[in-house]
Amino acid sequence: MTAVVQHNGNLPVPQPASEGAALLALIERAARDPSVDLDKMQRLFDMRHAMEQRAAERAFFEAMTAAQHEMRPVSKDAVNPQTKSKYATYAALDQALRPIYTKNGFSLTFDVGASDLSDHLLIICDVACAGHVRRYSIPMPADGKGARGSDVMTRTHATGSAVTYGRRYLLLMIFNIAVGTWEDDDGNAAGKRENPHVTRYEDVQEPLQ
Repeated sequence: MTAVVQHNGNLPVPQPASEGAALLALIERAARDPSVDLDKMQRLFDMRHAMEQRAAERAFFEAMTAAQHEMRPVSKDAVNPQTKSKYATYAALDQALRPIYTKNGFSLTFDVGASDLSDHLLIICDVACAGHVRRYSIPMPADGKGARGSDVMTRTHATGSAVTYGRRYLLLMIFNIAVGTWEDDDGNAAGKRENPHVTRYEDVQEPLQ
């Protein structure tokens, strides 16, 4: 494994071999060379940082692919009494997803920020993996209004509700999770599918809450 270095009064240029190792070796040599000025050193460090960031981002998306490959739709486990519609609670999503995303190196950190929309909170989730962090966010209403537009919550309750709803929606968005029910037809549709033992997913066409 070799790296060809050209100087010629310009920045040393590592040739593809092990680019990271070659560039690190150049930085170490440049640090010992009194003729290399600080501007060139800074440019070398910037190159190194950019390479590390690209590698971390690539590892992030590879881990995301692996995690999503393991994930399955989550069943709706609760009913909204106001809208009479079913939905998957945050607890159900967390129970189904946390073991998978942590196993693949992900950590999630939630926060709340100001929204450009009136009476809304911006719910934020920073997703970290392999040294790369990606931020997801969603504005959620915190006006205390119910499904019919009447006041049904205090401001404190509305804030807590907005945070809970926002965390749930973000989990679904981040990992591209469907919500519905799994059913096994025990081979009843054997003539319609290539593998009669594959579990079938049927989405319940009801709005998420």
